[in-house]
Order: sequence, then C-alpha cells, then structure tokens
Amino acid sequence: MNVDVSASTAALQIIPLGGLGEIGMNMMVYHCGDDIIVVDCGLMFPEPDMLGIDYVIPDISWLRERSDQVRGICLTHGHEDHIGALPFVLQELNVPIYGTALTLGFVNEKLKEYKLDDQVDLRVVKPRDSVDLGCFSVEFLRVAHSIVDGCALAITTPEGVVIHTGDFKIDQTPVDGQLTDLASFARYGEQGVLALLSDSTNVEREGYTLSEKSVGEAFDEIFPTCEGRIIVAAFSSSIHRVQQVADAAARCGRKILLNGRSMVANVRIARELGYLHIPDDLLMDLKELPRMPREQVCIISTGSQGEPRSSLIRIAMDDHKQIKLEAADTVILSSRVIPGNERTISELINHLYRRGADVYHERTSEVHVSGHACQEELKLMLNLTRPRFFMPIHGEYRHLMVHSRLARTTGIPEERCLLATNGDVVSFYSDTAAIVEKVESGRVFVDGKGVGDVGNVVLRDRKHLSEDGMVVVIIGMNKTNGGIIYGPDIVSRGFVFEDESQAYLETARCIVVEAVNELSEEMRCDCEEVNTTVRQVLRRFFKKSIERRPVILPVIMEL
Repeated sequence: MNVDVSASTAALQIIPLGGLGEIGMNMMVYHCGDDIIVVDCGLMFPEPDMLGIDYVIPDISWLRERSDQVRGICLTHGHEDHIGALPFVLQELNVPIYGTALTLGFVNEKLKEYKLDDQVDLRVVKPRDSVDLGCFSVEFLRVAHSIVDGCALAITTPEGVVIHTGDFKIDQTPVDGQLTDLASFARYGEQGVLALLSDSTNVEREGYTLSEKSVGEAFDEIFPTCEGRIIVAAFSSSIHRVQQVADAAARCGRKILLNGRSMVANVRIARELGYLHIPDDLLMDLKELPRMPREQVCIISTGSQGEPRSSLIRIAMDDHKQIKLEAADTVILSSRVIPGNERTISELINHLYRRGADVYHERTSEVHVSGHACQEELKLMLNLTRPRFFMPIHGEYRHLMVHSRLARTTGIPEERCLLATNGDVVSFYSDTAAIVEKVESGRVFVDGKGVGDVGNVVLRDRKHLSEDGMVVVIIGMNKTNGGIIYGPDIVSRGFVFEDESQAYLETARCIVVEAVNELSEEMRCDCEEVNTTVRQVLRRFFKKSIERRPVILPVIMEL
C-alpha cells in the first residue's frame, strides 16, 4: 500500500516478535506513544535440525530496550505456544500478567518450576472483563478452542479497535456449553474495527471444524468394545478431552489412573478451579494398578507425540516399571500430529502394535478434532467484525498467504490485507496502514539452564558431529625446537571403529608426522601453525580416502 506512514508519526504500531512464519512461539506487541502491551508469550518446540535444544523462545531485544514502557502481558489461553516462554521473559520484564483463571493456573505452575511464582503479578480476568493498560483498553472475549478458558482480545487504541482472535474455532456444541462470543464480535463490527488479527492454523482446510463433542461420541463407541486396559494419550492441557475420557470410563465401570507429571498437575489445577469434574472415587493410585482387573482400568497419559523418555514411549518400548502392555489392551492417541513428528509417531504406533495393543489415532477414527477454525469459520469471523484492515497471524508463511486470499473473497481489498512476518512494524495512522520498517527479532535457543548461549554456529557443529563424528589428535611438542616428543595419538568417536581401523588410523598418524616435520622449526614452535597444519592434512586425507568430513580437534601440548 503506497501510503506515507512512518514509525515516528504512527499512532499505533503492531509488531510480531514470534508466530508469523512458523507454528508456535506466538508473541505480538502493540505500541502506541509511551505505552506497550504484549499479547501472548509462547515457545516453540525444536525442529529436527536443532540438535540438543529443549525449547525455542522469541528474541525480546526490542522489548528489553523499552521495558519501562511495557504495561502488561495479556494471555489468550494456556497452551505452551502462548505461555511457555514466560518463565524466561519474566526474568527480564517485571510486568503484570492478565489471563483467565485456568490460563494463570497453568502459568503459576510453570513459574513454580523456576521459583518465580512469588515474584510475578498474576491478575485473573473473566470473559467480557476489560482492563486499562496505559492508552489501551483490552476486553477479553470468550472463544472455543481445544483448551478451557480461551479468549480473544478486543484492544481499543487511540487509532481504533483491533480484534486479536488468538486460537479459536466456532463450536456450536462445546463440551462445557461455553460458546464463542459471536455477539460481542458482531457488536464491535457494528461499531467499527480498525484491524482483525486472526488465527491461520487451519486456513487450508475447507468447511467447518468438528465439535469437541464428537470425540466423546467416539470414546463411547470404542470403550465398551475394549477387553483389556485402555490407555488414552492426550495433551495434558486438553481439559475437555480429559473430562470426556473420564465420563466414558465411568460409564464402562473403569477407574482412572493419571500418568505423567504434567497430566497430574494440570488435572489437579483444573479440578481445584472447577473446570474438571472427576469424583475422587473414580481416580486410582499407581500402587493400586497391580490389584485392579485390566478391564476395569483406564489410564490417561502424556506422551502422545512420542517424546523421548515420556511415559507412553517407555510403555511402548516395554521400559516402564509399573505399566506393561498386553494383548487385548487398547491405546488411543487422542491428539493431532504436530508437523515434523510424523515419523516419531509412526514408530510409536509400530512399537505399540508389537506389544499386542490395538491402536486408534486420528487417521483411523474420530478420536481427535482440531481446536482451530477452518475456512468457513474464518470467513464468519471476517464478516462479523468487518475490519478495515486484515492481518493473518499464527502460521507458516503459506498459511498467512492463503488466509490473506480468503479475506479478499469476503470483500477486503488486497491493499488492506497486511502480510507481515516476525519483526515487521505494521504502522497505523489517520486511517492508513503499512509495513514501514523491521525491528530486531529472531529465535533464542534454550538448552538445559542455558538461554541464548547456543547459537547457529553451535548447532552447525552439533549437526556436523552427528553426521561425520569427531577425530582428536594429541601431540606433544618440544617447546624449544618444535620436535615431536609424544604422539600423535588419534582418538575417534562416531567416525571409524578404532579396533577394526588401526591400519587406517596409523596411515593418518604417519601423514600428520610427515606434515609436521616438513614445517620449519619456527613454525613447529607455533602451536597455532601446527594446529592448522594437522587439521588441513587430515581433512584432505579423510575426504579423499573415505569421503567423510569429521570434526578434527588437534590438541597441541608444549613440553
């Protein structure tokens, strides 16, 4: 859009720091004058090439420089891709957090792990509550999703109202009876909406998303046919799913065993807050399991994505101390396959079948439905709010592009569809909008207790090590005349099997000796020169002889 909107004159800036161009890591910044609010603060689980990384969180460098202007963080719901980065971000930003009761219940549990629960100001809101944050007024609007207590946000700014949907779908028969607040979206649409920022996750799917109740109907069909134990694997935050499993189990005379630390914690929180209704006598303890007839047991477990060392993968590998699968047992994978996990889950299913279990998953039965809106629901949201500008959020670039095209079918002109990615500054001023500049953004890797200390160079080295292994060359040099006193000893890991490759490594050793001896005495007395020479000659030798490129680490000792 060819308009003259600069960052300095804009009345409102919207800046995505995560979640646009990727699935997960959702974080959106709203900036107006001296006030900033942040919507969501999520993480992303590592991609296959991020070796050794635990989590990926947004780079908040831009926010850190303006920390005194941040008035608060508003959360749409309690999924990890919307709240998971809070324990790390709140170590740098001391601001209040606003969210519904279950959302903040999950947040507080996470903060306890990092000993931050006494240091953070958590403020509970209810749907249709409004909070004033500087020049912003934020109203929380109920939406249906795969987690209880999800909200969209209606953000009133000096420039106009922005609707931020968060993750949503329009479920006409929700398990808890709490419908998406279409009336409020229509109310804002009548008053006038400056911009709609809408969830793009399911934009490639036509029609409507199935109701969560259909999963309960599937459970009611499957449970009575099961002869042995039933294990249902689901995300621990899917409280509606847990409720439907518990109801189906109770109708079949089965008791519930909760398996997995996060499952136990989230069920406890949801029961305490009144979102989950499971009587005490329906729950059983792990120590009761050996005494219970198999046909009277239903286990609700984490590990539906085949995470390493999760409870379910240990059960599938027959490596769980207390839970053993037998023939006639049934395993239900009641969750979607996260993109990139297809092979892992396929292997999980294979192992479950090897144990003799029957396996149900989303490709074979209706044991999972999405929590995200499909095309017809997305068009309904566009038509209810009737925004002047539209900005697709939450998704890879192809999702954003398809959503932008979908918006145009509802009558929004192409020049008013703002296709932004992480770091773009979308500026609004005097009824115009444009992407005017880019701020620092990116990904920060969390590895163990280290946050941001692993960069692309480290990941490249890890990938290199995983593919070709490592060779360590140990040489003792006379620091006076540069002669070889000790070695060279060659030790390899993940490169060749040393006991069977002694002749090959001996050849490599002779090449090193020859190359070092050809150096002048002055160069042999320089450890850096020797280091470089050893690395170069071995790299050429390994490449020419066996087409491998191991990481070569010379260790030069002056004696």
